Amino acid sequence: MTDFKSLHIPGAPLVLCNIWDAGSAATVAETKPAAIATGSWAVARAQGFDDGQNMPFQRFLNTIAQIKSAIGSVPLTVDFEAGFADTEKALFENLQRLVATGVDGINFEDRIIGGTGLQSIATQTAKIETLRSVEQNTFINARCDVMFDGSDLPTQNGRLAELTERAEAYANAGADGLFVPGVNDPDLIGKICELSPLPVNIMRGDNTRSIKALAALGVARISHGPMPYLAAMEALTQQTRTS
Repeated sequence: MTDFKSLHIPGAPLVLCNIWDAGSAATVAETKPAAIATGSWAVARAQGFDDGQNMPFQRFLNTIAQIKSAIGSVPLTVDFEAGFADTEKALFENLQRLVATGVDGINFEDRIIGGTGLQSIATQTAKIETLRSVEQNTFINARCDVMFDGSDLPTQNGRLAELTERAEAYANAGADGLFVPGVNDPDLIGKICELSPLPVNIMRGDNTRSIKALAALGVARISHGPMPYLAAMEALTQQTRTS
């Protein structure tokens, strides 16, 4: 089995196409990718729900199990949002059930779902420690929304300082990677990669920044979020209009 963690190499990034169901996963698997990832927005939308843990957890688990069955031995990392849990006990149990489907990694975010802002550093590190206690080999990609929409700090330097503080705390708690959505400026991406103690995951929302350019900045993982789903739905819409 591929060591999923070893695929995260700064300067030679793991590039992931985010899928949303068994059909899209099987299609991507045919291209022989190094790994496959889900995206929470697309998974929820494909099942008729809004993003933000609105999908019932059992429905989510069923979808992930179907995806894993469709791709066989290809490593799978799953957007776990905030764990679909309000307590650490529930978080522990939910990850146990998710790991049982055969996933290799998870995204776990610090944004307060259904509220505003971010979890405190102490709260989020405790959650990451709980996740790590479930399974030592599951790759925990700690999503930090400081740069996206989770900080009231007025300056970029202030947000960067908070991001760095959180990255260090998350690493000490057992996280394996740092996912920083909402960042497009190359200088800022380079600084994040330089300062982070964890390999950095950047979401490539469009084609303005090439894979090669992101690699040169030190990025270790590139994902595409909801973009593949949106492109597929746009193609479907256009097909419908021209039929």
